[in-house]
Amino acid sequence: LKSMGIHTFMPTAEQFEERQKMNLPEFGKKHQITVPASEAVFAAGKIAEILKDFEFPVVVKGKFYDAKIAYNFEQVLSAFNSISAKWGVPIIFQEFIRGTEFNVTGLGDGKGNTVAAVPMRKQYITDKGKAWGGIAITDEKLLQLTKHFVKETKWRGGFELELMKDEKNDFYLMEINPRIPAWIYLAVGVGQNIPEALTLLALGEKVAPYTTYEHGKMFIRYSWDMIVDLKEFEKISTMGEL
Repeated sequence: LKSMGIHTFMPTAEQFEERQKMNLPEFGKKHQITVPASEAVFAAGKIAEILKDFEFPVVVKGKFYDAKIAYNFEQVLSAFNSISAKWGVPIIFQEFIRGTEFNVTGLGDGKGNTVAAVPMRKQYITDKGKAWGGIAITDEKLLQLTKHFVKETKWRGGFELELMKDEKNDFYLMEINPRIPAWIYLAVGVGQNIPEALTLLALGEKVAPYTTYEHGKMFIRYSWDMIVDLKEFEKISTMGEL
């Protein structure tokens, strides 16, 4: 890519693989990060046996995308079949953690240093659990966990951590997404321009770490109806341009 003039700043192949959902238990042990119990399931015939190690409800996750909360065996089986039909196996069964959802977007320099980190508490979520609205917060424990993650893994590039804070105020790392999230403009809006910093790192420039941001600001997504001519819609649908 570089020979074509395309610069990148991404996680290494090892970093990408070890944060996969099916590898999360080993990841947690290796890097001393609390994660929920989980198990990879490759066949429907193994479900009953594996469920003996879990209490309901159970979170049923696809290896790439999608997640459903199941409250009994029938719902687990239904979720397994529907998600595996879309994304294949394995399907991950994960311990359900009751609490408040938090996300952190950030940037690591590949040497163990945190260039940027902005935590957000989800205010509104979609049926897929995606943030439709959120507020930037200050939580020192959450920021220290993020810095620990970057230092331990020597993370290179942008990332999003999905976490749950339980009733005892303990954080559980639920997922690690190896890219900046759709809500990244909140980080820009509170003073940490992560896309710009990522671009500069990709170009080989030195970037000073962000040390502050504004808390209490929030983002809300919205949509609006567009009235278009049918011929224009057909053209952009088939040709990709007008």
